[in-house]
Amino acid sequence: MGVRQREKELLARLDCKSLDAQFVAETRDGLDCSPFEADAVLKVVREVYAPYFDAPEAALPPGKMTLVVVHADEPAGKRLSDCRKQTVCLSVHRGSQDDALLRRDGPAAFRRARIPDLCQEALSQDGLLTREDLACRVFFVATRTISRDLLFLRQSGVVVPLRGTVHDIGPVLSHRTEIVRLALEGCLTTEICRRLRHSPEAVANYLSTFTRCVQLQRRGMDVGEIAFLLRRGPTLIEGYLELLAESEADPNREYHLDELLRLGSCGWEKKPAAGAGGDDG
Repeated sequence: MGVRQREKELLARLDCKSLDAQFVAETRDGLDCSPFEADAVLKVVREVYAPYFDAPEAALPPGKMTLVVVHADEPAGKRLSDCRKQTVCLSVHRGSQDDALLRRDGPAAFRRARIPDLCQEALSQDGLLTREDLACRVFFVATRTISRDLLFLRQSGVVVPLRGTVHDIGPVLSHRTEIVRLALEGCLTTEICRRLRHSPEAVANYLSTFTRCVQLQRRGMDVGEIAFLLRRGPTLIEGYLELLAESEADPNREYHLDELLRLGSCGWEKKPAAGAGGDDG
């Protein structure tokens, strides 16, 4: 048995999360061809479109970066190269407040303040970060440094939804269903964003998925069919349908359910019904 080359394994995992790897995987699965044939298609695309790759594009706002990460619905144990990928946009630096934190408490405090928010931000865009992503593509430090940061956060009671832990603590499911639950209890979008540290766009996206799930269920579709049409995991759909059943048995939640279905959950601010529980969440 040879010596395990951890550095080489780390680089291989990072290489699986690139646009090239994403293109090859989707070409291989979509066209049912071999990896060799998918690579050949990629080379042709590069040759044809290479003159246009350096064309000017709209720049990202200051402090933001994009990453290719593993899709949040991909289960544990699946080969990284076979996992569906997701491109996410992260707010690494937020301006003067982060500058002040860096000057006052140093780089370690800055990383520990940003890691939970970055992971939640990726999750709200249906992606999951890993230690390698944080170390090699965000903060440019050793993975051991990120491990120490994560240990500090864990000991402080902070839940960080990394891909390595997400299937144990279930934040993909719990955060999505918790957002819907709060909306069904009458919370405004701004209140949900404040409580769960999600953007209004992410909240609107989750509520929109929930309403489409309800509409399909009321057309007689089962969990598998809904999951296929919405491109979401069956576990999430089951969680949404459980919330639906609870809401249909509760007059307050049923009122807000009807409002969600009527208005389409497009980021609007709901006004609580008189005597319907208001904004108690």
